[in-house]
Formats: sequence, C-alpha cells, structure tokens
Amino acid sequence: MDWDKLRIFHAVAEAGSFTHAGETLNLSQSAVSRQISSLEESLNVSLFHRHARGLILTEQGELLYRTSHEVFSKLAMAEAQLAESKDRPKGQLKVTATQAFGSSWLTPVLGEFIEHYPDVQVDLVLEDRELDLSMREADVAIRMQPPRQPELIQRHLMTVHLGCYASPTYIKRHGIPKMPEELDSHRIIVYGEDTTKPPVPNVDWLLRAGTKKDHQRKPILRVNSTYAILRAVQSGLGLASLPEFMTLESSALVRVLPELQGPRIDAYFVYPEELRNSKRIQVFRDFLLRKVAESKMTT
Repeated sequence: MDWDKLRIFHAVAEAGSFTHAGETLNLSQSAVSRQISSLEESLNVSLFHRHARGLILTEQGELLYRTSHEVFSKLAMAEAQLAESKDRPKGQLKVTATQAFGSSWLTPVLGEFIEHYPDVQVDLVLEDRELDLSMREADVAIRMQPPRQPELIQRHLMTVHLGCYASPTYIKRHGIPKMPEELDSHRIIVYGEDTTKPPVPNVDWLLRAGTKKDHQRKPILRVNSTYAILRAVQSGLGLASLPEFMTLESSALVRVLPELQGPRIDAYFVYPEELRNSKRIQVFRDFLLRKVAESKMTT
C-alpha cells in the first residue's frame, strides 16, 4: 500500500472533508480527492460516502482508519522516544486534564515550568472525558480517578476536597443554612449529569446531603462545566459543591456548612508504560509534585 496515500487517507478521515484535510496537509482539495480515489481504486473498495456536507467512512473505511490510526499512533510514540535528549528535556509534551483542574490550578503554574524547561513545548488539552493515552491522544493525563486503561503508570498527585460554597450576595438575599437539612430551602447548582459523564464520581452529593433516604433535592441549575458552576456561584445564583483548588483564588466565596464534607477525590498523574524513561515526563511529574506540596493540597 502506498504510504503517502495512507497518510492522506488518515488525514481525510480525521478531518471529515477533503478541504480541511488539504489545509492540514498543505495540498489542494483536488489533489487530496485524486489521492483518495486512487487509493480506493487500488483497493477496489469505497472508503467514504460522499455527501454535500462532508464525508462519512464506509465499513471498509472504518476498518482501514482504525488500523492506520493505531499505526500512526505507535509511530508517534516511537518518534517521541527517539527525540528524548540525553542532556536536557526537549520536545512536545501533550498534557490532558479536566476543565476545572486545568483552568484553575494547572494553567497558573505552567509559566514556572516553561521558564525552567524552555525546550519543552507544552500542549494542554482540557477535556472532562478521558483521552486515550495508548493511542497518543496525549502523553500525560491528570485524572480525578484511577485509570481504567491497561499498561498505564499512575502516581498519586493530590487529594481534592469538595465543600459547599456561596457568594456574599446570595447569603444576603437567601440567608445561610445552619444545618444540612436546611439546604432543602436553598438554590443548589450541580454538574449536568445528563449532558456528559461527570468528571468525578458522586459530583451531585449536595442534592442528598442531610436528606432522608431516597429523597433528593431538585437543583436550580445543571451545567456540564465546573468552571461555569464557579461563575454561577460567584454571580449569586445559588450554592454549589466546588473543589478547594478552585476557591483558593476566589476570596469572595464563603464556605457554607464547613463541617459538611463532600467526597474526597484522589488525583493521579498518569502516562503510558512506553514513556517511563521520558525526561520530559519525569521533570513535569517532579515539578507538579513540588507545586502540590507548596500548595498544601496533598492530604
């Protein structure tokens, strides 16, 4: 099979159109289309259904895409290993974390890491879903639960504490609950479990805190972003469960019912077995562990 045509096919399958793939490959749309047609002719199968709005993989195309994606991912992994410097960490480091942790805690400390290691190009991907590290969707993941994928190395990073928070504006209008049972008469904001998988387990625990068995409060708002929940609380819309690391910089927020503890969430630093000896990952791991110790969020 022609390697260039396979590379172009993979780009088209990823992009979903000849035009977007051409932009990625720096080729014209017609040149990409000719290469795909030539590949289909040599294989004697149709790889795409052509539609006015774009391309959809055929069954045969799906098979070729899965195989080529695995090949290119393994090649990228090998390239990363070969690129490791003996003297100083260098190269791209693709890191994934949840939206909340990445935007509130991780991003502010990255400047210091980049100052120390200017030859490491950090690519930060904030996703609440788990990216596939074995398929090189990222080099490193910071996850709020143990990894389920096999052949991954994990290192405990920190324990995240959840508490109930409100703004002074909300408290002035609606008062402050003295006991968990009084949450029944308050506005509660929770993560939107119907829209996507929650980034942490038992994320809507405030709906049940202090209630009788099988009873659950109705939230005033569901939203599938922890950062959006923070903004809603700051605006005075209601009470919400927030991780401690998001409230450290929000001095205006008030801890409500401080004796009420939410779930304890263990965060892990995770990377593939193949990158065990990566200098980029080693120095990034050590840097994060040091920053966690400085922030006193380890227990």
